[in-house]
Amino acid sequence: MLAAFFARRYLFSRKSHSVINIIACVSTLSVAVPVAAMIVLLSVFNGFESLVRSMSSTFDADIAVSAAVGGSFDTADVDIGRIAAVEGVRAVSTVAEQSVLLSYKGRRTTATLKGVDDSYADVVPVDATVTAGRGGVRTGDIDRAVVGQGVAYALGIRSLVDADVDVYALSRNTFSSIVPFDNYRRVSLPVGGVFALDAATDGQYVLTSLRAAQRLFGSDSRATAFEIGVGEGADTERVRRAVADIAGDGFRVRTREEKNATIYGIMRAEKWGIFFISLLVLVIASFSMVGTLAMLVIEKRGDVRTLAAMGADKRFIRSIFIGEGTLVSGIGAAAGVVAGVGLCLAQQYFGIITIPADTFLVTDYPVELHAADLLAVVAAMAAVTQAVSRLTVGAMIKQENLS
Repeated sequence: MLAAFFARRYLFSRKSHSVINIIACVSTLSVAVPVAAMIVLLSVFNGFESLVRSMSSTFDADIAVSAAVGGSFDTADVDIGRIAAVEGVRAVSTVAEQSVLLSYKGRRTTATLKGVDDSYADVVPVDATVTAGRGGVRTGDIDRAVVGQGVAYALGIRSLVDADVDVYALSRNTFSSIVPFDNYRRVSLPVGGVFALDAATDGQYVLTSLRAAQRLFGSDSRATAFEIGVGEGADTERVRRAVADIAGDGFRVRTREEKNATIYGIMRAEKWGIFFISLLVLVIASFSMVGTLAMLVIEKRGDVRTLAAMGADKRFIRSIFIGEGTLVSGIGAAAGVVAGVGLCLAQQYFGIITIPADTFLVTDYPVELHAADLLAVVAAMAAVTQAVSRLTVGAMIKQENLS
């Protein structure tokens, strides 16, 4: 196009070394920096979201079946064989959990005791999080406890040798105001391992065998959930619907995303909040193009009159300077994308910026590039800079300026 040719000549001409070109370079930089910053910020949020999802996948099953009303249910109320036979189901584990009091050498803390059966390791990869001892909750006929790192710290457990923890659970069948200790059941469990996840999880949970938990809770047939592992490549939502049909209306069947919907929703809201704040910075920075285009129009007044005398209309002349703005913003956007992607890849593969906390799960800031984020940033930049260019050129070039 002829208008684009004029725009390129005005920007790249060898004879054009005026202050306007310097201002154009500043405008290019003012677009590039916010674009790069938006890409980096969104990628960091993606990295933290993936980190949270990976942590939840280590302790939360793909699908959980729980009672719609009440905290527990009779395991005979659900046909676990039919659930295990659903296409896409990798494994099914029966779980019983309840709040308990833990005691070890005079130190006490509250926790959630989670009793799991032998299939639990096939549903949730807890063994990958064990930092001391073993992840097995049973050795032969001996029931063991696998405690979270936070729980171990609260109890003062420094060695697994002869580390027997007393566990107290409230008895739901009897109550005595005269002898309060009769209201609790007690079991002593040797600690066989320690696992580490986020502080909210490993500071709350203790794992043991389903048999020991049910005995402590006073029921050999009740559970709080069936946890289901979905096979690789299977459609989790389709499996959830099939399991829900088998379980019936008395049960609530949720995926991991549905169980953690609140935290995922908050993270998405924070991410797009940062996006719009960064977009505001881009809007403010793009106003530097106003000065660039205004000065260019003033400098090229003679060219504008010449083109008008040759028959060029107002629309054509405006398109020249809008094309100039498009070139400046396009170069800035390209530089910003290259810089942003380069910084993210460098952080991802080399861990340049570290997290100054020894207790965090990762040592480097996690980043994860998404193509959708890049497209959103580029589209937002294009919309903002085009609006600024058109408004500026429209205000500077009017019909009376052409005569």
